[in-house]
Amino acid sequence: MSNDTSTNGGPIAANANRLLWAGFMAILAAGVGFAIRGGIFDNWGKEFGFTGAQLGAIGGGGFSGFCFGIIIGGVIVDKIGYGKLVGVALACHILSAVVTFAASTPENAYNFLFWGMFIFAFANGTLEAVANPLVATLFPKNRTHYLNILHASWPAGMVLGSVAGWVLDDKMEVHWKIQLALYLIPTALYAIMFFGQTFPKSEAAAKGASFVEMFKDVGIIGSIIVCSLLALFLGDIAKPFAPEQAKNIGYALGGIFLVVVAVVTKFSIGSFVLFTLFIAHGLVGAVELGTDGWIQNITGNLFTSEQGKYLFIWTSAIMFGLRFCAHWIERTLKLSPVGLLFTCSVIACIGLNLASGMETFGMALVALGIYAVGKTFFWPTMLAVVGDRFPQTGAVAMSIMGGIGMLSAGLIGGPGLGYCKDRFAGEELKTADAAVFEKYKAEKPSQFLNLDFTSAVGLDGKKLGEARDAKTRTKEQELVVQSDRKGDRRTLKADAWIPGTMAIIYLLLFLYFKTIGGYKPVHLAEELTGGTTGPMEA
Repeated sequence: MSNDTSTNGGPIAANANRLLWAGFMAILAAGVGFAIRGGIFDNWGKEFGFTGAQLGAIGGGGFSGFCFGIIIGGVIVDKIGYGKLVGVALACHILSAVVTFAASTPENAYNFLFWGMFIFAFANGTLEAVANPLVATLFPKNRTHYLNILHASWPAGMVLGSVAGWVLDDKMEVHWKIQLALYLIPTALYAIMFFGQTFPKSEAAAKGASFVEMFKDVGIIGSIIVCSLLALFLGDIAKPFAPEQAKNIGYALGGIFLVVVAVVTKFSIGSFVLFTLFIAHGLVGAVELGTDGWIQNITGNLFTSEQGKYLFIWTSAIMFGLRFCAHWIERTLKLSPVGLLFTCSVIACIGLNLASGMETFGMALVALGIYAVGKTFFWPTMLAVVGDRFPQTGAVAMSIMGGIGMLSAGLIGGPGLGYCKDRFAGEELKTADAAVFEKYKAEKPSQFLNLDFTSAVGLDGKKLGEARDAKTRTKEQELVVQSDRKGDRRTLKADAWIPGTMAIIYLLLFLYFKTIGGYKPVHLAEELTGGTTGPMEA
């Protein structure tokens, strides 16, 4: 049975609200940094001459590190306690600023920016390894509602970061390093709010479940998803050291991790439902965070940089408001969490298809508003489903799923959209005028997932930036800009296939739950020890 002793879905601990809002502030810091970074992609492209694929890879580092933070944190959090992980995250957030701000020349910028973003994401992942299972434990009878409130901080951070970027970048032309430093303000606030607090233990941890017991439902098939993404990431890391063997090194390390998991879990196959949820959440990360990482750049290119920020604020504000309404929407529409996810996937697919054809700012408000409604409930509701259906995994399955989402965003969503932008813009310009394409093409071709057959030549970031910024464009520059815009529209069209695929997965899950009597939260059979408020730890 649940460790919630209330009858109305209320908290199990006296300091539950402070912990909820401390977690809110921690994720808000991540949102602020994410939004500001998305708004300064063009600054980095012009200052250092990056291509779209390079910018996508840097942004990808801002996701990939999250995977390591949340998975490592999720595995150890029930053993070492939440407080220690908060301290690690705080140190990494500060270190991230130091590393990122060291970028100064085209020669050193890529490495400093990539690793600065990686460390930033590692801190964010570590904090979510704390916040997600913490809130799921504090509010066990109403997880969807309170996890959506917790993650309302993400769009709130994006709104604040976008507004700050609009004022400091477009209006005041403040250097990008000063803009990015603003995320350190909510960082200091979450440190203060977490300081000196006690934390509840998850149901599994309170029962003394071992790591093997917690990992059993993840098993081999669930680990295949994580290890495959890790193989891709480690292959990228190995490129500077062994360019010819990088892919093989990545696959070998991913395979070793999979074997280790199999041995540790005594060759448990795992839950097929959890495996399916992991796949779906990989798509969530690619479409939600991958798109968010590029959307200011794309809309700023289709319209103006200032309008791009307006649209980002608009979609983020919609998400922020709606995430406080998840419980009401479920009750009013009589939707299960899986039904809500299916509905949102259909809406997001429609929104991105409409966005691919937007020609006016008014149409952009409508199309991206529809997309925002669709993507609002993906991430927190997926976490709630895992908390509801797999409480025996403690923080492990929830953290692994979050890691899959972020790693997918870093390896597939962000770089994938950057690759699409390069490929489609290059194709459009080459079709329009092959001679102009030869003049503006990037020196190196772009690839997706290190696959040779995906090789495509995009446009040089520096030359493209000069064409965009020209007060009076030549006929040649106008052709380049229009080709780039057509490439952006094709990119959004391709992006719409992801929520379309998600809709099919959620529909199949919905039908599965219908066959077993409907979607219902699962509670551990044995009562937890520790009194009426649940066990606590310092």
